[in-house]
Order: sequence, then structure tokens, then C-alpha cells
Amino acid sequence: MAVQPTAGLSLILRLELQNSTATFGRLASTIGEAGGDIIAVDLISAGKETVVRDITVNVYDQAHGKKLVAALAALPGVKVINVSDRTFLMHLGGKIEVHPRVPVKNRDDLSMVYTPGVARVCEAIREDPSKVFQLTIKRNTVAVVSDGTAVLGLGDIGASAALPVMEGKAMLFKQFAGVDAFPICLDSKDPDAIVDIVTSMAPAFGGINLEDISSPRCFYIEDRLRERLDIPVFHDDQHGTAVVLLAGLLNACKVVGKRLEDLKVVVVGIGAAGVACTKILLHAGVRNIIGVDRSGALVRGEQYVNPVWQWYAEETNPEGLRGSLSDVIEGADVFIGVSAPGILRVEDVKRMAKDPIVFAMANPVPEISPEDAEPYVRVMATGRSDYPNQINNVLCFPGIFRGALDCRAREINEDMKLAAAEAIASVVGEDELSETYIVPSVFNKKVAKAVSRAVIEAAFRTGVARRERRDLLEV
Repeated sequence: MAVQPTAGLSLILRLELQNSTATFGRLASTIGEAGGDIIAVDLISAGKETVVRDITVNVYDQAHGKKLVAALAALPGVKVINVSDRTFLMHLGGKIEVHPRVPVKNRDDLSMVYTPGVARVCEAIREDPSKVFQLTIKRNTVAVVSDGTAVLGLGDIGASAALPVMEGKAMLFKQFAGVDAFPICLDSKDPDAIVDIVTSMAPAFGGINLEDISSPRCFYIEDRLRERLDIPVFHDDQHGTAVVLLAGLLNACKVVGKRLEDLKVVVVGIGAAGVACTKILLHAGVRNIIGVDRSGALVRGEQYVNPVWQWYAEETNPEGLRGSLSDVIEGADVFIGVSAPGILRVEDVKRMAKDPIVFAMANPVPEISPEDAEPYVRVMATGRSDYPNQINNVLCFPGIFRGALDCRAREINEDMKLAAAEAIASVVGEDELSETYIVPSVFNKKVAKAVSRAVIEAAFRTGVARRERRDLLEV
């Protein structure tokens, strides 16, 4: 399936054109013939003989953009002055900055926010460490931590190259839930060193969001940090994906009239996201899950080098099915893909149970094209924003941290994740629910509020909230 042009692959072409309608006509025709999509035309300056315009054009990729620019430069009466990538322009100087909450206008203000007045605040925290949540940024601040080893679909690109993604994550925390977040990119691939570093910097943060850390290292790092810290530690690639997946599945089951406990689910890609999706499904009541990776279905009794796979084999596949995806998908109600493009064939979908549910979440190209699957699938979801039912982590992580911070939770446990999934699903009303609308829009303002409320209730119910319920009135 070809990747369609989006705003993320958009160029602004500053062109000097001869003052002629024929010139602009040739320009527009050339862009169309080259496969470009004109989004906007802006006048920059005009003279008697020439005019300078900015033409905003969507392209497929960088190579396509270069080809289009070369075609325009070859046109008579057209001079290419500058080519800007809108995405790069948005990143100039970084995407986030720090602002003070209170202004420093005079000497008195300075003496209170800094020396000598701040010393009394420091002493108060030394005498009662819990006051750090009241008197510092810890109350509302999350560290977005990555080592750059599994960034998007780019793989191991290093700490510096990962920074734009972590900045973007911090933006989403703030915009969707009012949580202050800061990107921390660590130049180390040593899991123990990462655990030590994050533990050492934890006093400044109310929560740790792990991001884009390769599997199976991510499991070890999260487990060790959860043991050592008394603040929430949440690997979003695992649990954010799992929470939103479950939310979508809850509503998909309503659409097709099936119960979680009756489903046969095939999960392909037993990495960080696949394992977390399986754990939350088991916690929600799904009984029959078969995990498939490159070597085929994971089977109880086999010996696997990867300890996570060993756990997975012991906890899933109750019928002991063996073989490839095509071998085990017969009669499956649900396909969940967190793997690679094109691995689910139409022939496989045809062999699934009646009213099959397919979550093909490989990004940007899913495990099966929605166009190919449509005739045979009852409910289809992907990780893409240009198809219905996008499984997007932004539906989860802002609200789940908002709730955890507000009740000062020690951790984010399985009950809190399950509550978050149910809250996301509940935002889609019964009168709205359909095959093409099983999860709400990421811009639906009800989502973060619903998730945070549900997470707070679950935190109190499971005993991990450190605030009194009456104190939440202060939030």
C-alpha cells in the first residue's frame, strides 16, 4: 500500500514567476502531473514583470519532493528561490520552552523566588519530604525518557536524533492534559546505567514516561525502575498502545455482538507492544490468545532464549496451536498486528470467524491494506490518522498521567490501565458507535478528563493513591 501525501510531507516553494497567467498555468499543470497536491498559494511580492509566490505542496516523500522541484526549475519563466519543509520549519529552535509561573518584577520578588527566601522552603521540604509535591514542579512534571534505540519505525537512531520525538511527546502532555513534561534523551544503551540515571534524577519528577526503548531491554528497565521508585513509571509503547487497543476492542465487541471471554485472538509481533496488549487482554478476561512472531506461534513447553517469550508461551495459547500465522488464524475472531507491513493476507482474513475484527497497527504501512480487507472485515482499525479507528496512544498517556499525578499515585497498575481503557471506550456513545467509530478522536476534550477520573478511582480502589479524596478538591 502506497503512503499517501500528508501535511508532514509538505513543502513551501518560494518561486519567482513571470507575470503571466500562462506561466502559472504551466506551473500548476507540472505540479499535478508530477503527483504533487497544491494546498495553498500566497502572494509575497508583485512587480510589473515578475511576481513572487509561496506555493505549499504535499508530496509523497523527500525523493518525490526533489523530483518535483527539479521539474519546476526547468520551466521557462519560473525561478526557484527557496524550498522549505513545513515540518522542519516547525522544529526550528525546538518545539517547547520553559516559562515562569510567577513573574519576578522587583527585588522583593527576587528575594522570595531565590535567595534568601527560598532557603525556608528548602528547610520545610527537608523536614517533611512529602511537601516536595506541594512546593515544587514535582507535583505536575513528567520526564519523557528515551535512549533512542527504537524510535518510530526508524530503529536505533541514537539519543540526539530521538529528541524531536520526545519534545513532541512533551507538547502533547501539556496540550491534552496540562501536564508539564520534559524530554530526557540518554546517551547510553546500558540498561543498568539507564536505571541508575533515571533513579538519580527522579526527585525532580512526579512520573517517568519511558519511550522508544528497544525490546526486551524495555521490560527490564521498566521493572527495575518500578521496584526502585515511588512514582509512576509507564512505558508508553507498551501500555499506552495496550490501553487504546483494549478500548477499541471493547467497542468493537459491542458492534459485532461478541464477549471478550469468548474471543479467539491472534497477536502478531511479540515485542513490547504485543506483550503489553496481551497482558491487558488477559486482565480484561480474554482467555484464548495465540502469539505469533518470526518463528511462528509461541507454544507452552518450548524453550525460548527470550525470557519474555518464555513467559508468554506459558500464559497463552491454551490449545497448543503451532505453525505460522496462516496455520493458527483459522476461526480467529480478532487479529492484532504490532509487527510489519503486509503480513496478513486476504486469504488469512477469509479463514477467520464470522464478523472478524482486525487491528493492523504497523505504522505507517499496516499488516493489511484497509482497502484489501474491507470486503471481508467487520471492524478495521489501524495506527494511521487517515483511516477510521486510529489506535493512537495520545488517547491514553495524557489522561492516565493526569490522574496518577492528581491522586499522587505510587504506580500505574493493571487496574488503572483497565479503567483508562474503559473510560476511553465510554466516550463513544451508544448512539455514535459503529464499525467506523469505535474510538474517539484524539482531539475530543472529553477523553483526558474521563481517563483521569477513572484512573483516580482505580488508584484509590487499589490503595496506591497517596492523597486524601478531599484533597483532590484543591486540584
